[in-house]
Amino acid sequence: MATTTIAKALNAGLRRAMEADAKVILCGEDIGKLGGVFRITEGLQKDFGEERVMDSPLAESGIVGTAIGMALRGYRPVVEIQFDGFVYPAFDHIVSQVAKMRSRALGHVQLPMVIRIPVGGGIGAVEHHSESNEAYFAHTAGLRVVAISNPADAYWLIQEAIAADDPVVFYEPKRRYWDKGELDETHRGVPPMSQASVVRTGSDVTVACYGPMVKTCLQAAQAAAEEGTSLEVIDLRSLSPLDLDTVAASVERTGRLVTVHEASGFLGIGAEVAAQVQQRCFYSLEAPVIRVTGYDVPYPPSRIEEDFLPDLDRVLDAVDRSLTY
Repeated sequence: MATTTIAKALNAGLRRAMEADAKVILCGEDIGKLGGVFRITEGLQKDFGEERVMDSPLAESGIVGTAIGMALRGYRPVVEIQFDGFVYPAFDHIVSQVAKMRSRALGHVQLPMVIRIPVGGGIGAVEHHSESNEAYFAHTAGLRVVAISNPADAYWLIQEAIAADDPVVFYEPKRRYWDKGELDETHRGVPPMSQASVVRTGSDVTVACYGPMVKTCLQAAQAAAEEGTSLEVIDLRSLSPLDLDTVAASVERTGRLVTVHEASGFLGIGAEVAAQVQQRCFYSLEAPVIRVTGYDVPYPPSRIEEDFLPDLDRVLDAVDRSLTY
């Protein structure tokens, strides 16, 4: 089993998908010769040619609109939105066409496409480069929304997303691109795309998180264990549909739930998880569900972004509050 980064695992997963199916085409700004801002597509244009790895104009609406046409013609386009905050010019295409085409055609027309979005903060970027906009798309019926957190999921889930007949919004945590983890390219060893994963077992409090917050929550679990508190950490992975069965089964054992994400709290993914767990696990809960999120303000300048992002201390404070009930 090799050790690699999330970035290299994504590159390897894209390469394998392109080798397996000539209909897989990549499109995005600077993804060809440059290999993308984060070098996720590095070397792919050289090996597969400019007709399959295409540098696009600086126009997200055009990128996604072209991909819709490709998908209608039988291709499986994978488009890169260079930064999360750049997706909004393509928002109309995604929510009005991509999400609704299959339903509009009564299932006779499919749009098998993947929209890759580097997500979240923590890289010291300027305005519009550090958004967490996953709730917009998770709210939209007809879209699958996935958030990866480790190299193994990066490698296998990008291939599963490309092979799916549903459109997939695929979130990649940009500040974790260079984090390393184990990856066995010969054996999948990870759950399906729609299933949450228990990444650390525990008995006192369930912590549900995804994307860049998984590492933070695992660090919090380690710190809590040193003080005698056992946290069970669940990586949601799929934000739409949500795998509430895994979360509920955990909460029924621990009696407590803390949800964690970088996005602002109001109407975030954590609110949906909290509502559904409260409904399903009411008689098992020993304390209210507590949310740890970014603040309900526009993403701040980079010099103070660490005050905005949930950190180990904020997660541990929520755990302490849950245990005091």
